[in-house]
Amino acid sequence: MNLVSSDYACDCSVVTEQFRVHTGGMVARVFPEAVPDISTVASALADSSRAAMCAALMDGRAWTVGELGRYAGLARSTASEHVDVLVTHGLVHDIRQGRHRYIRLAGEDIARVVESLGVVARSPLPTPHSLSASRANANLREGRTCYQHLAGKLGVRLAEQLEEHEFIDSHCQVTNQGHRLFIQWGVPLKMLDTGRSCMDSTERRFHLAGPLGTGICKTLLDKEWLSRRGRTRAVRLTPAGRAALNDAGISLNCPTAVPEGFSRSSAPT
Repeated sequence: MNLVSSDYACDCSVVTEQFRVHTGGMVARVFPEAVPDISTVASALADSSRAAMCAALMDGRAWTVGELGRYAGLARSTASEHVDVLVTHGLVHDIRQGRHRYIRLAGEDIARVVESLGVVARSPLPTPHSLSASRANANLREGRTCYQHLAGKLGVRLAEQLEEHEFIDSHCQVTNQGHRLFIQWGVPLKMLDTGRSCMDSTERRFHLAGPLGTGICKTLLDKEWLSRRGRTRAVRLTPAGRAALNDAGISLNCPTAVPEGFSRSSAPT
């Protein structure tokens, strides 16, 4: 079987010369087609500190450079250098308010890239071998915000239940029955037009994304049916939220997060 495209199968010496241009005494490489240069974006993410910063920004909120530095364990000056790389490559927006500098992801497309890379990553960034780290990791797996929609076990289970009860169809579009329910919940009408699936990086199943996923997640947080765990992007289902979902026939039945008396020996690695 010939695995080389006949259009580009030729003598190597010819190829070498064909893919060079000479300008002002300099030699530069050129390519046969103007394909996107994803290597520049990849290089911006090819650093564990910048990867950690992008993960933190997946909560959809704006962070200061100092906060990102503390999250990644960096001095503020070093954190600022890393942030500048992310800004230069269009991965984050730099928002200036007076003397303050706030950083947030450049949009849902960037969040989708970060989440998708998390799916194919072979291993997570290392965390301390401690009870608090094990609890934090378990809380993120249970439920978290993935930019502006709900992810983790809570997000996957909610998407499955919405489809099972025919509030959305298999393409994540709202049904007539779902339209009535979401309006009753208070989801803005303009958010009901488009939903899409997003592969969850920890569950390896789909949660609900797009404007519909964003609208539902924001509504659940605004109504305090979901609550954030401190300043992390981990979230939990509140008793009021469980009752409201049960009224619609939706039962998430997610395992609880790591309890206070959790044994370190049984913590996930």
